[in-house]
Amino acid sequence: MATSGSIIDYRQAVEYLLALVDHERQTPVLPRQKRIYDLRRIAGFLDMLGNPQDSARTVHIAGTKGKGSTAAMVDSVLSAAGYRTGFYSSPHLHTFRERIRIDRKSIDEEHFSALVNHLASVAHRQNMETDLGLVTLFEFMTGMAFQSFAWNSVDFQTIEVGLGGKLDATNVVSPDVCAITSISLDHMAILGDTIGEIAADKAGIIKAGVPVVLAPQAEEAGEVVRSVSVERGSPLVQVGEDVTWRPMGSKQEGQSLEIRGRLGEYGITIPLLGQHQLENAATAVAIVECLEEQGHKVGEEAIAQGMLGVSWPCRLEVLAKQPLVVADGAHNVYSMETMLGSLKQCFNFERLIVVAGFSRDKSVQGMIEALAPLADVAVATRSRHPRSMAPQSLGQLMRDSGLARVEESNNVLDALNWARECARPEDLVLGTGSLFVAAEVREAVLGIEPELYPDLLPPDLR
Repeated sequence: MATSGSIIDYRQAVEYLLALVDHERQTPVLPRQKRIYDLRRIAGFLDMLGNPQDSARTVHIAGTKGKGSTAAMVDSVLSAAGYRTGFYSSPHLHTFRERIRIDRKSIDEEHFSALVNHLASVAHRQNMETDLGLVTLFEFMTGMAFQSFAWNSVDFQTIEVGLGGKLDATNVVSPDVCAITSISLDHMAILGDTIGEIAADKAGIIKAGVPVVLAPQAEEAGEVVRSVSVERGSPLVQVGEDVTWRPMGSKQEGQSLEIRGRLGEYGITIPLLGQHQLENAATAVAIVECLEEQGHKVGEEAIAQGMLGVSWPCRLEVLAKQPLVVADGAHNVYSMETMLGSLKQCFNFERLIVVAGFSRDKSVQGMIEALAPLADVAVATRSRHPRSMAPQSLGQLMRDSGLARVEESNNVLDALNWARECARPEDLVLGTGSLFVAAEVREAVLGIEPELYPDLLPPDLR
């Protein structure tokens, strides 16, 4: 393990990270986020690093769905405008390096290793000199992102909240703009049992006097966020009211829309499918307009170029044709229902063959009930993630929900191969249920070599 003065390579850097406490891969056993995060620890850690989070202008984005897509759009637009950009998101699909991006590119292994080496010595010192405890994996990587952006002198850093808002490790920034995308029920064991409780947690990113962009919400969630924004004197921009959009057509390669903002009107095309991405695009434009009001030049051309060039995989992503293979990381009931609605709008197909796997701590029954009426064939499988549900248990739930034909496979690759062999050219094969299943489908189709962490596999797959 790296300590002060040690030099490590990329493999050792990943091993160091995997030795840290990882709440992303653990099933919650105690209620509420307070059991997980303590912002005093991440704040102390960053203070020892010289507070790199304060080195760039910041866009901070929370939400249940759409926060990653919206953040990717904002990052792409700012890059197209000529700014040097940093982007931090989680989780990753294929490699830890994806979580930290400079000018829209994942950092390389050498830079990643240098970050871990530098921060490990600080984490060791903090652990020795204080009673705050050793930083968690997410806290450490959050520190890595801020340090990387400081070292690279980025102009803007776009930061996606990991979980919730108020007590998320990213909530140490002093943002120029913050945004809250669509809120729905997810992570209920940690964030709360109602939309209002979850919205209150996410509204914790709102800072006094800082503009807030709010995507369309259920009334209960909207009321909470509006109340917090008034309380903190934060100007509120409501997408769907202050900023609106109109769809202009779609095809498998993407979709076009017109956005009427507060500063102008924009005709754009995005390579992301689904009506929810139109909402995300309007939210991103609202964020960019807030930055323009603060004197940061972007312009219509950069907005159009950035939107056209955005990349955000495993969101209704077409991976192959004849048969169509689509990957989508839907992992709660709301996102599953939204995705399935978009599936019927975006694609023409005869049978739907689903390759599905779920995390045990999610609303599995609700997602299966959403899938059951549309799926002609289902393959119950599991990702490499340690929280993944066993295919045998999942298969039984699928049969109990009325799915007539259910197969079981203990890994995504075999499940996908079976589904593609079963499919006719006019069918659609969908990999879904978690971002981890979608990522493994993507790896299999595109030949991507993933980082494998054998010690973190479910016990029966090691």
